[in-house]
Amino acid sequence: MTDALNLQRLRFAVEGHVARVTLDRSDVRNAFDEATIVELTAAFRALDDDTSVRAIVLAANGPAFCAGADLNWMQRMAGYSDAENRADALGLATMLNTIYTCRKPVIARVQGDAYAGGMGLVAACDIAISADNANFCLSEAKLGLMPATIAPYVIRAMGARAAHRYFVTAERFDAAEALRIGFVHQVVAAEQLDAAVNAVAASIVANSPNAVRECKQLVVDLAERAIDDTLITDTADRIARIRASDEGREGVRSFLEKRKPSWLA
Repeated sequence: MTDALNLQRLRFAVEGHVARVTLDRSDVRNAFDEATIVELTAAFRALDDDTSVRAIVLAANGPAFCAGADLNWMQRMAGYSDAENRADALGLATMLNTIYTCRKPVIARVQGDAYAGGMGLVAACDIAISADNANFCLSEAKLGLMPATIAPYVIRAMGARAAHRYFVTAERFDAAEALRIGFVHQVVAAEQLDAAVNAVAASIVANSPNAVRECKQLVVDLAERAIDDTLITDTADRIARIRASDEGREGVRSFLEKRKPSWLA
């Protein structure tokens, strides 16, 4: 399946009914761009259809789990038209929803920092296990943006009360705080991370595949309003709109130029 997908930014392996999808751009802290989004979407769609796979681990190489958007991608986005912005945002929103709605349980193996869109990746997974040295941050407001496309998943993961704080402060918080607010399920020492992830995957694999699928769907159906096309489009519209705003453009431009944004001048 990996050959058919022609993955360049991800590593892929299947062992004992467990698939591992690994972000493999450690040189840019596993930040994602258009190509990464396409590959993640394709990989999870393929895994959803693979009856031999019963659980999926989303992991990353290097010291960071995912730093959010790639700087080169951000530079290209700065010049996008409204239509291009919306199409781009919808691709990201669709990728997150593909992970979230995958019929196989997805475990986030968070070995390092997860910022902005990286937090969206963690939140879209069913289970999140973090190393104790990982940090988290919803940094969008610092750039004049908002975490719109990731919001449905992050709010489900940490709850509205915590989201009210961390969406608007853009504070960095550690793994202990992520555990306290429910964003991750378990925090372990870095050297114990693989054992913890493998134990959870083994528990899933030991259960009835059909029952696991039905149990996952039960939570999605009963816990919250469905993340439907209307909501996906709405979040894509929101991020596209704020990217094109004066402060959105200024925030990204100041970040890329390594200077304070105009509202701090």
